[in-house]
Amino acid sequence: MTNMKAGKILLIILLIGSVGYSQDANFHVYLSFGQSNMEGHAEFEAQDSLVNDRFQVLQSVDCPELGRQAGQWYPAVPPLSRCDTGLTPTDYFGRTLVQNLPENIKVGVINVAVGGCKIELFDKEDYNNYVDHAPDWMLPAIQKYDGNPYGHLVELARKAQEKGIIKGILLHQGESNTGDAAWPQKVKAVYDNLIKDLDLDPEKVPLLAGEMVSEEQGGKCASMNSIVATLPQEIPNAHIVSSKGCQAVKDGLHFSAAGYRKLGQRYGEKMLSIIQSGK
Repeated sequence: MTNMKAGKILLIILLIGSVGYSQDANFHVYLSFGQSNMEGHAEFEAQDSLVNDRFQVLQSVDCPELGRQAGQWYPAVPPLSRCDTGLTPTDYFGRTLVQNLPENIKVGVINVAVGGCKIELFDKEDYNNYVDHAPDWMLPAIQKYDGNPYGHLVELARKAQEKGIIKGILLHQGESNTGDAAWPQKVKAVYDNLIKDLDLDPEKVPLLAGEMVSEEQGGKCASMNSIVATLPQEIPNAHIVSSKGCQAVKDGLHFSAAGYRKLGQRYGEKMLSIIQSGK
């Protein structure tokens, strides 16, 4: 009996060791979510398809026309969200990191976003109520994520944790919640659920939140930026990414390709400053 117990203990140790060993501490994974600006509104250009192999995306949905299968890792060539989406801040966030981190560090991203959605769509407990009242034009995007974008993000994140370590969360959302003073608390609820469901340490996993198109660029939701600025009062490890000077398009809601590149670079620079500070 003693030998059998010893054998079982040894097997458990070996299994634990094999699971831990499969995780690469040098593979840094980031989760991105939000609405249309995170989804990717601008058409990407030839220059955007040149990607360092150290920058990878965990494909979120099947895209046979792109030769990609959901749940598999690929070089992070846009589109990163779904088969027909455009350039996002996540594209140049990842590029900025791999350009500035040691060559042994790889960066992986997961991008789940739905144009036009309120933050309530990512409410773990009440998303069904939001989906039930969502406009018809939004439903195809939601359905691509099995009707539950939050759950889909968590499922992909758990898969990513088999290979790498989640180092941060990126958010660009707020246009549809403009004027909602409770938005920071709602974002905190989503962040807290991600931390709990993925067994993360909130002191080690920051939330980076980008501003809406700025007033100087004719941003129709620029007033939301004053609410976004209060997010660190709810989430101590939240950091705001400025949109000032990031070029927008005529609708006053979305960034141009150049704007996404600059905004994404700022997300990356913000994360680099956090890494360098040792937080």
